[in-house]
Amino acid sequence: MPKTETAPRHKDKGRVKRFFAFKRKYLAIPYFAFLILFVIIPILIILVYAFTITDESGALHLSGQGFVDFFTSPTKINVLVVSLFLGVVNTLLCLLIGYPIAYLLANKKVNQNYVLVMLFVMPMWINFVLRTGATRDVLAWMGIYGGQHPYLATLIGLVYNYLPFTILPLYTTMIKLDRAQIEAARDLGCNPVQTFTRSILPQSVPGIVSASEMVFMPTLSSYVISDTLSEGKLTLFGNSIYQSFSQSLWNQGSFMAFIMLVLIVITMFATKKFRKDESPKKGAGLW
Repeated sequence: MPKTETAPRHKDKGRVKRFFAFKRKYLAIPYFAFLILFVIIPILIILVYAFTITDESGALHLSGQGFVDFFTSPTKINVLVVSLFLGVVNTLLCLLIGYPIAYLLANKKVNQNYVLVMLFVMPMWINFVLRTGATRDVLAWMGIYGGQHPYLATLIGLVYNYLPFTILPLYTTMIKLDRAQIEAARDLGCNPVQTFTRSILPQSVPGIVSASEMVFMPTLSSYVISDTLSEGKLTLFGNSIYQSFSQSLWNQGSFMAFIMLVLIVITMFATKKFRKDESPKKGAGLW
């Protein structure tokens, strides 16, 4: 009798498990729908317009004119170089400022709760355009006008807006640092500089890479900050793409967007090794 009673129960449990496993598959449908509608299809449209040309009747023809127009235009090349330069400088400044802040926030002796972390996150809750406009007013009050110092004003705005995106990934990595390894380095006679370079810095590399990705590429595609703070005197790559689309130059704008996609892919492949080497045992974790 016990066998005949338990057998149906096991069957029922198996049916319930299969039912919920079957239902969980459908939870991915909204994600895939969003991915197709707002990522894959827009990228395909960009690729189509990037390598085609529109004739007078509005028909599209396969063409490499976008490639020729971009790489034979000194203005566009200069915009790309300036954008890359500001992207690198902004990333380095955010790391130099954000790294010690994240380290202090991750130190339980200094920060015993998440209140200080939230103080750095709160500016991100404010509208991006409002933050940029407020930054312009503050810089004007300090005597720094975008029309006179476009690079300086833009760089200050970039650092202010993207600094939280540097602190958070570094913080989430540093709270997982192997403290025993750091203490062992000190016990073995390492001075503070050696402890930092041989123990703390290697463990925080994944956070540095993640923070760099989250700052560098958005800097290239940003156009509100440079347009507002430089009073239109500094054009970044994002500005150039926006201007092309606003003037209905779909092919030129799409090819520049394609260049942006290529830079993103190159960045992802360049940092792939660090994501592979990431391990919870090393205290690494990408935000």
